[in-house]
Amino acid sequence: MGRLRSDWLPAGALTLCLFLLYNANGREIPSYDSQPAKYTAIELATRGTLRLNHVVGRIPALAERPGFALDRRGNYRSAYPLPSALAAAGVAWGLAKLHLLDLSSPIAAAVVAKLTASMLTALAAAAAFFCARAVLPVVPALLVAFGFGAGTNMWAAVSQTLWQQETALCALMIAIAMLMAPNLTRLRALLVVCLLALAAAARPQLAPCIAVLAVSVVARLGVRVGSILILTPLAAAAAVVIGLNTVWFGHLLGAVPRLEALHAGVHFVPGSLTASVPAGMLGLLISPSRGLLVFSPIVAIAAVGASRLTQGGWTSERPERRWCAAAIAVQFLLYSTYSVWWGGHTFGPRYALDALPMMVPLGADGVEIVGRHATGRALAIIALVWSVAAAGTGAFVYPSEAWNSDPTEIDRAHGRLWDWRDPQLLRCWQTGPSPQNFDLVRYWRYR
Repeated sequence: MGRLRSDWLPAGALTLCLFLLYNANGREIPSYDSQPAKYTAIELATRGTLRLNHVVGRIPALAERPGFALDRRGNYRSAYPLPSALAAAGVAWGLAKLHLLDLSSPIAAAVVAKLTASMLTALAAAAAFFCARAVLPVVPALLVAFGFGAGTNMWAAVSQTLWQQETALCALMIAIAMLMAPNLTRLRALLVVCLLALAAAARPQLAPCIAVLAVSVVARLGVRVGSILILTPLAAAAAVVIGLNTVWFGHLLGAVPRLEALHAGVHFVPGSLTASVPAGMLGLLISPSRGLLVFSPIVAIAAVGASRLTQGGWTSERPERRWCAAAIAVQFLLYSTYSVWWGGHTFGPRYALDALPMMVPLGADGVEIVGRHATGRALAIIALVWSVAAAGTGAFVYPSEAWNSDPTEIDRAHGRLWDWRDPQLLRCWQTGPSPQNFDLVRYWRYR
């Protein structure tokens, strides 16, 4: 991925620094829909099972959560994809073997979830560095990766617990970094497709952008039998996921239809899809409490880099940028059709984060462009400082600001998503740090 062997030193330093930054708040976000994955990880590491019967028996209230779904045989299982839980199970097993964590302790699942998510998110940022390094010197490439990892909700949300995104975006970012190579060999292409398959299995919502990137692999290798066969891992991953979903829940989408059926009662919308796609698109970008450009204006530098896409044809010198731009477009289009485009109770952008890995190559070009002008550099620095401050605010304050439920429930009072008088970020700045801060640190100190 990198052009120079010495690139591994700054990449390693970046990974370590971000890992420490992600854990500086000393807590895990106990989100409603992230809990099944962390308990599945503990069950797999301790009992060798993916069933959650023991967990629900110990904490009966979990049975009331849709994320803990009954399968066809009456066993409780996670309603969400398994890869994040599998990754966390490996971390849990390692910590237990090294006698660093008692997996039977009440806080074990939270510790495992936080460490796994923060590690994978930091690795994604390292991959962003290698991706940017393809066109930039070391220091600007580090700034691109730092903006990706600390100037977005990769810090405030993705790194804080097992959302699916930490695994999917890590795999996706590594795949895109590998696609930046000028000569795409068949072996490299196969590895890329395996990573895309992992991302798809971890987060099926990424199917549109993954399909575009998979087509780009075939296009770069040439449409031949051999290059098409390279897509086999994608088909295999889909077969495994669909097979498990069917065996466990009797539906090729698993428990997802059950979760989607809750929209009317939980989110106060008539169905899964919205009647106003433009409103969804604008919400993803500029909603005062969910807009990507509001919380992370640094990503606008990708739009600057995209100006180069008008130069040359589709198969010009930098075809991977065009494929990334197309992947961003289709992914944003999908999410703009979501009736719950704001993502329920969360801090800032949620769905828009899935486009970040594809923005990195364009952002690297953007840095190269703005770096030529003093005004451009100044604006980029201001955008980066704002973005990092916003992400850090979410990491240390959310959810103590209670914006999602006060003064009215956001999933019912949707107009609050457009209220500039009381945006979530401003509320956070007016609120003290979360009382959960350093809970995990205290555990490690007094365990």
